[in-house]
Amino acid sequence: MWKVLVTIPFLDFEFNDEQEELRATVRRFLAQRAPIAYVRAMLDDERGTTDEVWQGLADLGVTGLLEPEAHGGAGMGMVDMAVVLEELGRALHPGPFASSAVGAVSLASLSGGTAVRPDLAAGTTIATVALYEPGRRSQWREPTTVARGHGDEWRVSGTKVHVADAAAADVLFVTAATDPGLGAFAVRGGGDGVTVTSIPTVDGTRKEGTVTLEDAPATQLGDADATDAVAEVVDRMAVAAVVDGVGAASRVLELSIEYAKQRQQFDRPIGSFQAVQHLCADMLRAVELARAAAYYACWAIDAASPAERHRAATMAKAFAADELYSVGASAIQVHAGIGYTWEHDVHLFYKRLLTLQHEGGSSADHLEELAAIVLD
Repeated sequence: MWKVLVTIPFLDFEFNDEQEELRATVRRFLAQRAPIAYVRAMLDDERGTTDEVWQGLADLGVTGLLEPEAHGGAGMGMVDMAVVLEELGRALHPGPFASSAVGAVSLASLSGGTAVRPDLAAGTTIATVALYEPGRRSQWREPTTVARGHGDEWRVSGTKVHVADAAAADVLFVTAATDPGLGAFAVRGGGDGVTVTSIPTVDGTRKEGTVTLEDAPATQLGDADATDAVAEVVDRMAVAAVVDGVGAASRVLELSIEYAKQRQQFDRPIGSFQAVQHLCADMLRAVELARAAAYYACWAIDAASPAERHRAATMAKAFAADELYSVGASAIQVHAGIGYTWEHDVHLFYKRLLTLQHEGGSSADHLEELAAIVLD
């Protein structure tokens, strides 16, 4: 019988005082400036954010958490960013935060590019990453999008799909094939040769678009093959989605418990019924296991080898994709008929977790990837 032994170092997942203060500050900001009424107002907004709220996040300094201090950021890690992402998930915050503050900042930093980095950290420029192509979801290493040129004069042609927050982005970081290998390029959103088409999504708080490039002027990020940088960005974005999902799932669990205590059936709270208790217990188990996997993956991004980083990110996404979705589905069951109504907020959390199930690949995709890692 084959046995796979994985050694995981002891980790202290207690948050320090600075991280707890960061959590409290972000939670207070979201409660005051971006409550659920704001989330609903942004459902039909193409950008998913207002200038006021985006600037408020930038003023808190969270848009530049991952950017080194030399480029105007805070020089912090993914564990610190996870504190922010979990709070954003709890509030179902819409808008391009993860796309810009995690994806774009990471790609610019890891690839060695200098373009717009201080502006990204300050929040004066919004960016996103465009990696995937039609029918080639997992084949980002070999894009059909091509870039031709040299130095500061490049032209990019191709089509990118499932581009998060494409309509809100001032700059698009796209991958393209070059003679030396995989290249990463900055393209101005709405610039010459760039067409952004918004795509309807199940979760209105998660905006997506298709980006068509026709000889679009571009600036290369760094001057080396970007494969390793993009691979880490893919892992970071997957983990960011899981942490966001943990926040959403933990909040919908709280809403379900509160409802189960208040809703009366047969002259007693429905929370006294064993079937409802089992649902809530299963939801708690899923949330806590997903949280542990997500924060371990964040630690691995900050401190472990690239191989362990990828394994941890893949494991977290493989577990969370189905388990956190089940939290949303169970919340609908606890709330029964009212959970399906537009007026109640629980369906918004359900849609966020439903989107997580397929964002960046399904659970089956990640389990297959994890199996390949283990067998290799």
